[in-house]
Amino acid sequence: MTQKEKMVSGDLYLPDDEDIMAEQLQCLDRLYDFNLTRPTQLDKRAEMLKEMFAEIGENCYIEPPLHANWGGAHCHFGKCVYANFNLTLVDDSHIYVGDYTMIAPNVVIATAGHPILPELREKQYQYNMPVHIGRNCWIGAGALVMPGVTIGDNTVIGAGSVVTKDIPANVVAVGNPCRVLREINEHDREFYFKDKRINFSELER
Repeated sequence: MTQKEKMVSGDLYLPDDEDIMAEQLQCLDRLYDFNLTRPTQLDKRAEMLKEMFAEIGENCYIEPPLHANWGGAHCHFGKCVYANFNLTLVDDSHIYVGDYTMIAPNVVIATAGHPILPELREKQYQYNMPVHIGRNCWIGAGALVMPGVTIGDNTVIGAGSVVTKDIPANVVAVGNPCRVLREINEHDREFYFKDKRINFSELER
């Protein structure tokens, strides 16, 4: 296998391979241009994301600055995904984000890792494992999602959490390392924040 093939297979590889570097730099040039767009250039941003990402659904919005090792080239976002400032995508392998998922400021989603063995790190070996985030999730501010993790549909990841293992669907999970705090329950159907009750009759949609 080539180094590029190893890059997305989970095998150890050398990221400074000449062919990898040439392709990656082209992606980073496009990312640079995206981050220089003006707030009023929403249509231009949307078109650029379609070119930059492997897949991106309708009505997605990513607030610059966006940081991404491959400029989104290995990222697969569903429709209506929202990401706030300073999203960092270590997208050396594939990142999948489902429809309607919301990502708060300063979130890191990482696919890349380095061997524990010092001799291999000295030679600059790396490996990448894909990340899967489900539909209608909320990833809180400053959360870190580590390589190989899967987060189930509808799950909320608390701010500042470090997600090192899979998290199931329909739960609230928090902490370092991130653990399930509780399931989403009937109380959540009545209150949206502490004692603040949801008034469904006043909601517009």
